[in-house]
Amino acid sequence: MNKYAELEIGLHRRDAGSYSVDFRFSQPESEADVRLAQSQSTQVTFDFDQLKEIAHDAEAYGTKLTQDFFADPAVSNAFSQARTSAQSLDYPLRLRLLIGPSAPELHSLRWETLRDPQDDTPLCTTENLLFSRYLSSLDWRPVRLRPQGELKALALIANPSDLRDYNLAAVDVDGELERARAALSDIPLTSLPDQEGDQYATLDNLITSLRAQEYDILYLVCHGAMIKDEPWLWLEDDQGKVARTSGGELVIRLKELTQRPRLVVLASCQSAGKSAGDALAALGPSLAEAGIPAVIAMQGNISMQTVAEFMPVFFDELQRDGQIDRSLAVARGAVRGKPDFWMPALFMRLKSGRIWYVPGFSDDRQGFEKWPALMRSIRRGQCTPIIGPGFYESMFGSPRDIAQRWSEAYHYPMAPHERESLPQVAQYLTINQYRQAPYDELEEYLEAEIQEGYKDILPPDLKQGRAPLDRLISAVGAHRRQQITLEPYNVLAQLPLPIYITTNPANLMADALTDAGKDPQVVLCPWNEYIEQVESIYNQEPDYFPTPERPLVYHLFGQLSEPDSVVLTEDDYFNYLIGVTSNKDLIPTAVRRALADTALLFLGFQMDEWNFRVLFRFILSQQGGGRRDRYAHIAAQIEPEEGRILEPERARRYLEKYFAKGADISLFWGSADDFLNELYQHWKEGAR
Repeated sequence: MNKYAELEIGLHRRDAGSYSVDFRFSQPESEADVRLAQSQSTQVTFDFDQLKEIAHDAEAYGTKLTQDFFADPAVSNAFSQARTSAQSLDYPLRLRLLIGPSAPELHSLRWETLRDPQDDTPLCTTENLLFSRYLSSLDWRPVRLRPQGELKALALIANPSDLRDYNLAAVDVDGELERARAALSDIPLTSLPDQEGDQYATLDNLITSLRAQEYDILYLVCHGAMIKDEPWLWLEDDQGKVARTSGGELVIRLKELTQRPRLVVLASCQSAGKSAGDALAALGPSLAEAGIPAVIAMQGNISMQTVAEFMPVFFDELQRDGQIDRSLAVARGAVRGKPDFWMPALFMRLKSGRIWYVPGFSDDRQGFEKWPALMRSIRRGQCTPIIGPGFYESMFGSPRDIAQRWSEAYHYPMAPHERESLPQVAQYLTINQYRQAPYDELEEYLEAEIQEGYKDILPPDLKQGRAPLDRLISAVGAHRRQQITLEPYNVLAQLPLPIYITTNPANLMADALTDAGKDPQVVLCPWNEYIEQVESIYNQEPDYFPTPERPLVYHLFGQLSEPDSVVLTEDDYFNYLIGVTSNKDLIPTAVRRALADTALLFLGFQMDEWNFRVLFRFILSQQGGGRRDRYAHIAAQIEPEEGRILEPERARRYLEKYFAKGADISLFWGSADDFLNELYQHWKEGAR
């Protein structure tokens, strides 16, 4: 994994004519930021008028911008100190320019023309210095990375039939699409308008396409203009004519999506001219601030020759290691001899700069030696999946997403890092609102997410009034299992296993088993006195024994249909540990035996969340744990997420020590979906 020294330069308005500068520098393996210069004593000014006069000359412009920026010796010394430190460690320097909300006019400066203060060569055309305009976002949703090899792109190329009425030239759709395909190389590309001509390049069709399938890259080609300092785009309406769309409306519609593109490329079309470049460049910061992880926009009227040389290099490099800023530096270096080499600008909120990751086991990304042992355990029915929140995050969002929503809605007053802890925020609601508030809030949240996000697939009887939540979730789950062959619950249901343990409160595992022709029996963990009274298969058949044909689905943390059983707040988790410790005899013998004497698959957890920690404590408390070393255990629980785990190798070592308390568990670096895809392939190969 590549390592970088990090330098963040913050610019903020100080007064009418000057800006304060703040430097933050960090090195790999270091958890501390180093303040190289303090904003109170460091300031810069820019001669906007002179820069505008020499805008036609990129070299002169870059020289003047460099002189203005590094005029204060404190700024020059801080930058030199950071670069020297990175060079001494043989690390590239990742340079992020953070323009604060108090100084939006600085986005109009052509930062990509900056020159090296030492030798007056272009600063942003080398892999040793990765430059991006870094923007923080009010959008708190995390950026989840995709596995290497699964990137998908959507191209929208707008060519309204009446462009001539607006004194605009027609867009060569076929030519632009061919250029996009050439640029994206072997990344699968879907286009609007579609090849059949049934869908125009409308904003609604764009959003519908992004809702229907998760695209990593949005490649947008259209005319545009700046009107009263606001970017406008010439998209199409339902008849293929001009639909003038404000950049603000596009930003809002993209922001409303549950899953948004990770990279948006705003490419001027061949006939667009400078006005489109200005509009798209102005749109870039707005998209990044709205939560798009990375945006590439062309500043001005970039030549098609430069685009044709720049884009293929960029996407080829992107597929090497997923590093957007490194790929852009290489691509810009490939066109450094062009007068418009500086025009591609990167606006980014990814601190790591990465768009994808390589899934695999932490001890050996090239292979996993224990597949035969795991397959043998599955064939013998000696394997127990333990299902976590990662199995439904793509449907309804993660517990952290929910916690952040509630934190903002109810003004959670505690430490910022606690705002994404659902048990802590839920506990706050029990005090700030009323005892039942988080449970009612959870039900309303899930219902609203389904009615809004899946309204097109719900049967008519579930769209009217308040439909039962478990039926709504089951309908969504059934649709996903029909549409996605390797849907996680689908994969697990195909395996000949007698017991499935889940921490999720929905019926999705039992539904998938039923669809697979099995007869699942659902039982709740009796962690409090109310659940002890709930009847189960053991009341009707005391001698019931789970089999692959009649498996047991054991809900550790409750079920939505029994609100008193749901483990949600901090108090619930504490009471849960007390309850399962004192009521061990009420836990089915088959479950206790499975936790102590089968191969365990931890699927869809995060190691730093309450549900996993409580679950692991519960497992360690089971008798017979000495037999766990007879099996190959796996935790596919570390789903890569931007900014979540800054030092993956250190996290791996920590987890290995943590897991060593109770079992030898192999760690799979990737989502539960990634792991189950691999497991399914091995299972099918063994079945031939």
